[in-house]
Amino acid sequence: MAKRYVRATGKNSQGDITSLCNSGEAWSPRSKANAISDIETGTHEYWVNWVNSPEMKIRVVNGQSGKYLRTDRDSTSRNNLDDLPDC
Repeated sequence: MAKRYVRATGKNSQGDITSLCNSGEAWSPRSKANAISDIETGTHEYWVNWVNSPEMKIRVVNGQSGKYLRTDRDSTSRNNLDDLPDC
């Protein structure tokens, strides 16, 4: 399982994550559906990693309206998917 690092996210008009991005990487942008499939099948892991911040694994969560991607909030907002810049 290869690690892929996420530096930005695509969002729809409601602010929901629609894609994961890392400029310059061949896999980027990766749709939410494909990233969920990658994680669930064990093909790839997706991580957010900033200098001087803990590395955060992106997880698949089953929500009321379907599956979505998230990290667990901690003391900094810099490694949380909603706070990443748009791709």
